[in-house]
Amino acid sequence: MFKVDKRILNFLVIIFLTTITFTWTFFIFHQEIIWSVVGFVISLRIIASVLIFKDYSLSWSKVTQRTFLIKCVVYLAAFIVYLPFLYGKVRFALLASEFAFYLLAITFFMYAYHYFVNRSRVSKTKTVVIYGAGQAGTKLENEFRNSEYKVKYFVDDSKILQKRSIDGVRIVSRSRLKKYMGSEKFDLLIVAIPSASKRRVQYIYEKLSPHFKNVKILPSLDEILRDKEFTTQLKDISVEDLLARHPKDLDKSLIQSFIKDKKVLITGAGGSIGSEICRQCASYEAKELILLDHSEYNLYSIAEELCAYKPKLVMQSVVNKELLDKTFEKFKPDIVIHAAAYKHVPLVEDNITEAILNNIIGTKNSIDCAIKHKVQKFVLISTDKAVRPTNVMGTTKRICELYAQNVDACHTEIVAVRFGNVLGSSGSVIPKFKAQIASGGPITVTHPDITRYFMLIPEACELVLQAASIAKGGEIFILDMGSPIKIVDLAKKMIELSGKDEVQIEFSGLRPGEKLYEELLINDSDKTTQYESITVAGDTPYEISKLNHDIFELINTKDKLSKLKEIVPEFNHQIN
Repeated sequence: MFKVDKRILNFLVIIFLTTITFTWTFFIFHQEIIWSVVGFVISLRIIASVLIFKDYSLSWSKVTQRTFLIKCVVYLAAFIVYLPFLYGKVRFALLASEFAFYLLAITFFMYAYHYFVNRSRVSKTKTVVIYGAGQAGTKLENEFRNSEYKVKYFVDDSKILQKRSIDGVRIVSRSRLKKYMGSEKFDLLIVAIPSASKRRVQYIYEKLSPHFKNVKILPSLDEILRDKEFTTQLKDISVEDLLARHPKDLDKSLIQSFIKDKKVLITGAGGSIGSEICRQCASYEAKELILLDHSEYNLYSIAEELCAYKPKLVMQSVVNKELLDKTFEKFKPDIVIHAAAYKHVPLVEDNITEAILNNIIGTKNSIDCAIKHKVQKFVLISTDKAVRPTNVMGTTKRICELYAQNVDACHTEIVAVRFGNVLGSSGSVIPKFKAQIASGGPITVTHPDITRYFMLIPEACELVLQAASIAKGGEIFILDMGSPIKIVDLAKKMIELSGKDEVQIEFSGLRPGEKLYEELLINDSDKTTQYESITVAGDTPYEISKLNHDIFELINTKDKLSKLKEIVPEFNHQIN
């Protein structure tokens, strides 16, 4: 195809439009056209456009407000220059009128070029509906003009906006959209409300997803990149989007005051929970981050991610008390968040001794070092599996809670925070299900009635920090996990989102130590706090000297299950 250099095209457009506008203006003013004036103005406009401002480099096929603004500045500059030269030769009103006509002409020309070139390039083969007629939705509609997608409708819950239109696209209610669509299935639904809560996204998905082949969503306000096209930032609706809940009473200012200007040591810093705690402590302006993990790769990964914050890196195990003590002596942390633990139930069942060492002894060492070095606050990450445990992992975490509650803490405030499963963590069902779906299935679920509590990792970690900030010492905080979710329903939802309806679900039977449902309370003695999302479990007294002796015996005995049962009487081991 024959191509014309942009500068030559720009040159020809200026000559053509200036000639037309001057001819028209002289005609309106009943003046005989002065070609020397026309030639002079053309020359100045070309000089301003091509040599000074170089506005020929602007894309006419992607017209924006910036394009028009630059063009206006270019020709206004030329107008200001040639006005004094033509003063007395041509009436000012004529020159001003011609200038206005010229701006209108160049605007019309650019719009026409934009419209016809793009319409000839793209065949509109797919239909899209944008949910949200605000700034984000409007920007998306504008970007879709140069794509294969045709925006059929906007949907908005605002009655003020309904029945209006944006660039010829009608804004309708959700119920009206269903009537218009009938049994027809459109190609794509986009939820273009960056400020929407997860609950609202869930509701929109449930009501409208059956009418669309695909559903996508814009990132949240915190994640969206405003200097990039929104179409490139669209993402598939994920199971995390549908299951996540934002806590109603998250107090970020309280967390900020708790973390800011403090030295924070995070054990298990490279794990799912630990790494997110690291990110949040960095964002809440911790004075210094000390990242401790025994996994070289995990420590390297989080260190690379947070390199701008210059964290201190410690590669060691919390089981080695001598090394741990040196770390506390060297860095003198103000806050310790203990996220290091073995948590995978079946693996722990097969490696009981290692789990006892890492989970119990590692926690005991960390607490003892925190007390010795006068750490202000120690936060133990616990689990709902510690409540009436049926597996070794949950029992080890329950013993950690007992130690945290009953140790002589002196000036250190020690607190445990208990919550359920977090979405997408290493070892959780979601990555496993995703891999099984990607390979064509089947998805394996242990039991049709098994349920679990779920929460997003960032939300759980923020609530952990919030609970820690109100702790006085000795509490076990419980995070509100909402209602439990059936794992089989989760599997079905993930299959639906993948679009691979042929993937089957198989039931493999409960694994050793696994129970059908989890609990968050051992008894009904929990207390409320000023935050609806956080409650406090009742105390469980345990003579600390006896607990230390029992832990010592647990390490040395061969019958570890019996000793675990002795320390935690409610331990009901399920071998399934």
